[in-house]
Amino acid sequence: MRQRPDTRQPPRTSRLERKLNALRAGVLGANDGIVSTAAVVVGVAGATAAAQPVMLAGLAAATGGAISMALGEYVSVHSQRDSEKHLIEQERRALDADPEGELHALVHAYTERGLSPDTARRAAVELSRRDALEAHLRERHNIDPDDVTNPWHAAIASFLAFAIGALLPLLAILLPPVDLRVPVAFTATLLGLALTGTVAAWIGGGSRLRAALRVTIGGALALAATYGAGTLFGMTGMV
Repeated sequence: MRQRPDTRQPPRTSRLERKLNALRAGVLGANDGIVSTAAVVVGVAGATAAAQPVMLAGLAAATGGAISMALGEYVSVHSQRDSEKHLIEQERRALDADPEGELHALVHAYTERGLSPDTARRAAVELSRRDALEAHLRERHNIDPDDVTNPWHAAIASFLAFAIGALLPLLAILLPPVDLRVPVAFTATLLGLALTGTVAAWIGGGSRLRAALRVTIGGALALAATYGAGTLFGMTGMV
């Protein structure tokens, strides 16, 4: 006996919206690269005036963080891709086994969205004649069979976004004179965080000021904590 189709409609996402979501993810990745790398280099700079330990710690943080971000994104998106491919294959088998039942399910999905039964049936029949699999995947699962997510694209984008963000605090801590490098790194990091917060809010349609303040305050607290810890270790002679 055929199960009643799931009538809950997934959120509809256009290609433009998906690109904006990817852009926002890239901005947030850069934000992570800025704050995590800045926290490490500022902490080490608080413990020692030598440039080499700061540079090595910063490079290690940037490299490890970028790889970690890429691996996490790859695993996450690959899992999503596997789910999408499973749904595509499942729908293909269902259409082969019971095309009439699948047509009724598509009609039901359209009526749940507010179409009259006659209009829903005409739409379902016409779309099924053109490409039944695509019609079912788009309407019932919100999947574009020609645009399945690619885990490699996501992993590479995350790696690059984090690495680009990490470059800002690295340059800000290494280029200035020793007595200015911590203030310059603080200033550059907070400005970078304010920018990424503003851009992310602009993409998402939220308050740019509140978003900028949130990430800036959070970043300032992280930098203060790591700098204080590094200074404490330096004063006690542990470093």
